[in-house]
Amino acid sequence: MSRIRALARELGFSQIGIAGVDLSSAEPGLAQWLAEGFHGEMHYMAAHGMRRARPAELVPGTVSVITARMDYLPRATPGDWQAVEFARLQRPGEAIVSLYARGRDYHKVLRSRLALLAERIAQEVGPFGHRAFTDSAPVLEAELASRSGQGWRGKHTLVLDREAGSMFFLGEIYVDMALPPSEPVTPHCGSCSACIEVCPTRAIVAPGRLDARRCISYLTIEHAGPIPLELRPLMANRIYGCDDCQLVCPWNKFAKKSALPDFDAREGLTGRQLGELFAWSEEEFLRFTEGSPIRRIGHERWLRNLAVALGNALRAGDEGARAALATRLAHPSALVREHVEWALAVSAG
Repeated sequence: MSRIRALARELGFSQIGIAGVDLSSAEPGLAQWLAEGFHGEMHYMAAHGMRRARPAELVPGTVSVITARMDYLPRATPGDWQAVEFARLQRPGEAIVSLYARGRDYHKVLRSRLALLAERIAQEVGPFGHRAFTDSAPVLEAELASRSGQGWRGKHTLVLDREAGSMFFLGEIYVDMALPPSEPVTPHCGSCSACIEVCPTRAIVAPGRLDARRCISYLTIEHAGPIPLELRPLMANRIYGCDDCQLVCPWNKFAKKSALPDFDAREGLTGRQLGELFAWSEEEFLRFTEGSPIRRIGHERWLRNLAVALGNALRAGDEGARAALATRLAHPSALVREHVEWALAVSAG
């Protein structure tokens, strides 16, 4: 295990753990979450059902899961980064992109490095069956991570570590060799409920229970249709994701900077004005988001999200937003037009 950890650190991972494949105790909670419809339009969640909690069904022959953690705060992150990020909400004309999405697409970074880690392990122990995942298959990532000692599940449902907060990505390697499981850690949220209280849309309906349909990250990334009217004003100037529950978490004062340049913030995605981004043509959107996780939402949803943010900025007194919105009133997409019309109408009301 110490050798695997050393190999992982060479590849930029901050921690490695081992979990077994019996996740049966997590199945009732998953079933209830799906039954309550908290997954929203993420139909793949329901389609895979309990397979998500059964690693040996997903990859036959799997007997252990290697879990990996990779910190993603950009290397230039200041010490008071939580305050810096919250301050963006006080500038309604500035577009807020979630911290994890400002650099290179983490799917590509982690998958390639997990594959390398598996190759390195094979060089040490001989060939073995394996398959790597990063938020790309029916895998209970947070459950496996918490069981393997990567941290505990916070009240916001994310994995928290006492020495690294929650600003990290998770990945897994399903393997066909038996490895000794890591010891899980005890939870340390105590009576703190800051993440529940700060959520703009009250998406954390109870400790450890997230209604994705109300979550700004879900609405701006996973949700394809119109954003519910009552939630639009609550999105403020967040155009891709939302970090509030992590920004307010006391444990994130220990969050670590990435060891890799891949997650450094790209020029053009941080601190930009909403109107500038709203003016991007589809060609410009594809060019500026190449290699970024943002690209997968497409230009139409990008404009939808920005229209909502511009409407909120206009209502907050940013008159420049009105002219920007007017440029898309005749957009060929009914989805974009509807959000632009809403943005202009609510500002006039």
